[in-house]
Amino acid sequence: MRNPKPSAMLDWEGSGLPEAPSAPESLKESGLTLGFLNDLLLRTLYTRGGMLGLDLAKLTCLPFKVIEEALKFLKDEKCIEVAGGDLIGRVSYRFNLTELGRRRAQDAMKLCAYVGPAPVPLEDYIEQTYRQAVTGINCSPEMLRGAFTHLVLPDMLFNAIGPAIVSGKSVFIYGPPGNGKTSIARSIGDFMNNAGGAVYVPFAFLAENSIITVFDHALHQMDEDAPQDRMDDSEATIRRLLNTGSVDPRWVRVRRPVVVTGGELNLEMLDLRLNSDANFYQAPLHVKANGGVFLIDDFGRQLVSPKELLNRWILPLEDRHDFLTVASGKKFQVPFEQLIIFSTNLDPRDLVDDAFLRRIRHKVEVNAPTRDVYERIFLAMAKRLGMNPCPDAIDYLYERYYDAGRSPRASDCRDLLEIVQSICRYRRQPVELTRELMAESASSFIAEFD
Repeated sequence: MRNPKPSAMLDWEGSGLPEAPSAPESLKESGLTLGFLNDLLLRTLYTRGGMLGLDLAKLTCLPFKVIEEALKFLKDEKCIEVAGGDLIGRVSYRFNLTELGRRRAQDAMKLCAYVGPAPVPLEDYIEQTYRQAVTGINCSPEMLRGAFTHLVLPDMLFNAIGPAIVSGKSVFIYGPPGNGKTSIARSIGDFMNNAGGAVYVPFAFLAENSIITVFDHALHQMDEDAPQDRMDDSEATIRRLLNTGSVDPRWVRVRRPVVVTGGELNLEMLDLRLNSDANFYQAPLHVKANGGVFLIDDFGRQLVSPKELLNRWILPLEDRHDFLTVASGKKFQVPFEQLIIFSTNLDPRDLVDDAFLRRIRHKVEVNAPTRDVYERIFLAMAKRLGMNPCPDAIDYLYERYYDAGRSPRASDCRDLLEIVQSICRYRRQPVELTRELMAESASSFIAEFD
């Protein structure tokens, strides 16, 4: 990679976009060996059949001038045969496997059956990931409020969230259930995804002679602001051939990712996942989250114990890098460069010890709403559901339940009002909020043992 080192960080007050990886001008600059590229091309032709040079370049996400050296080698070795093309040149030639080439391709498939975009070298992945770190993202109260307009938060709570985002460090959001911890965490993710700028994610990287796929259509959202080719096919082809100053197509420009996991999380999901049939790996969730947010919701109720999970992460949280292990037992280092959020209904002191809590830079407590906050949430939800304001309904809830000892929950507003809506629809009557309907809704929703 011919870009500045990771210390040359982006000015987040400026473009909001890290410097893009440059397309390689040669096989050496691609970071791949001739042998590796030969095998990738053989597997591609074996699985896809004969292909034009341009299509081979597109599928492997490498400029034709980079794969041309490997194609010439394979032709000289009598592994491929070449059919002539039109006036565009060698890029328009059709390449087919010979019988020898098919045997070589079958041997290559036994070692690794990966076919697709060529991987980037591990060192390039590390460099680019640190270049687009979450630390120091441009965030101000005015910018942040846009992601929280649907929530009613006390000023003290809102003001604790912004510095946590700017720091890029880990965040512990805790408190009793039903008061918006998950909504707050997801709103942080929305802010990072929509206002945090774009990042570059590789389709795959190469480490310890193994391919590890990273880009995931389910988790990575393509950046709609990425420049698109506005040329006809011939002009686009010429640009790809020249490839002067263009972005390396092995990288995808995406919005900052937001990866959410809950009770299903286990330690295996934090390790490389081997595709045993094809003999390549899929990156774990926290690697796919690099440059964005990794939310562990309902922390403490995972399949893995909190102690095991935190022991797995105690050093990555401190050092901002992790180690992954391939099947041979060899380890390699990857960035741990994300805003990690733990959200829990449980007392943090019952989950982790002081040594770990010290490594969680920000602790945000979300308590039961005060009455004035509760009323604001209630009225906002009533308006959202098309209901009339009814102070008597709120008075009833406090007289019957909250003043009698039940702790109010922010989520009660939504749940109770939706029951009122269902009652009215069932009775085929206009949805109008009254004290009596709220009493009926509450008797259904709030059990006596609450």
